[in-house]
Amino acid sequence: MRLNSLLLALSIFLISGCNPPKQVPEVSPQKPKNVIFMIGDGMGLAQIQAAITAHTQSLNFERFKVNGLSKTSSASSYITDSAAGATAFSIGKKTYNGAIGVDADTVAQTTVLEYAEAAGLATGLVATSAITHATPAAFIAHQPSRKMAEAIALDFLATDIDVFIGGGKKYFNQRKDGHNLLDSLEARNYQMAYSLAAMKQVVEGKLAALLSDSGMPPFAQGRGEMLVPAALKAIELLHKNDKGFFLMVEGSQIDWGGHMNDMNYMVSELLDFDKTIGRVLDFAEKEGNTLVVVTADHETGGLTLLGKDVLTNPDAVHFSTTHHTAVMVPVFAFGPGAEAFGGTYENNTLFTKLMDALGLKTGQ
Repeated sequence: MRLNSLLLALSIFLISGCNPPKQVPEVSPQKPKNVIFMIGDGMGLAQIQAAITAHTQSLNFERFKVNGLSKTSSASSYITDSAAGATAFSIGKKTYNGAIGVDADTVAQTTVLEYAEAAGLATGLVATSAITHATPAAFIAHQPSRKMAEAIALDFLATDIDVFIGGGKKYFNQRKDGHNLLDSLEARNYQMAYSLAAMKQVVEGKLAALLSDSGMPPFAQGRGEMLVPAALKAIELLHKNDKGFFLMVEGSQIDWGGHMNDMNYMVSELLDFDKTIGRVLDFAEKEGNTLVVVTADHETGGLTLLGKDVLTNPDAVHFSTTHHTAVMVPVFAFGPGAEAFGGTYENNTLFTKLMDALGLKTGQ
């Protein structure tokens, strides 16, 4: 028996060209149970560097080990808007500026949030703008124009999203059609919250927190610590689903500071977003089965840094525009499956990467 084994081993060795057989590593990439997708609206590398400079210490962005670059142009323009940018993330197709959850032919497409919901995962949206604003809307609504806020609000009733937190209450209860969608949400077992204190009291079940009539105020002008507790409340509620969850969190007003060429506004919003990233990463590190992906839909303002005193010296910064630009934006990833987000790719590719991470297939 031993002789036969030796002869067999010798034969294999000779057949292989006198070279030992190569060891083929097993490929079994870990899949996350949860995905938290965070969007800093209007956030380019210069905005992040400005916040690092103003903060004078490391930001939570620096905790990520995997980095990539996203190319942001839309189907209709070299320079995207937030609606087309977020829709590219949500449906996997580039579309025209202003589109919400529809392709370039205005045909509604299933979003990653809707795929997750259909698969039994918990789902949520959090934003520092109206929840009907372009970025959050692109994950749940299907309308030809981002301006159709009341139609977008009605689309929230066409899904079974578990948690949504932001502003925009008037689009639900002060509508031209006379309908009160707040009553409709309550009838669908949503717990309604109109303040942070009321939001914090909810410990299980579905939550619709509409914290202002229209858009949310800036961080430094009344909003204060809203994004951190809102994101953590969403995670707390969604994490109760044994199948996992998909959550999108937007730092909406980095973009607004860029449009105004206001460094203090922009940096305060970015630091608020970074603090939220930190708390999300703390959860992901402890939980161990959560993928966190952070990116931007586009850059706003054409910001250039020319000196260190970014908040006090007007000559230290230069904005080339009050609009968006076409430069690539960063992608940061942490957790199981993070390696898929390295490299350089079109923004709509993020849809496929998110779907793959969640183990979801189109057409399900």
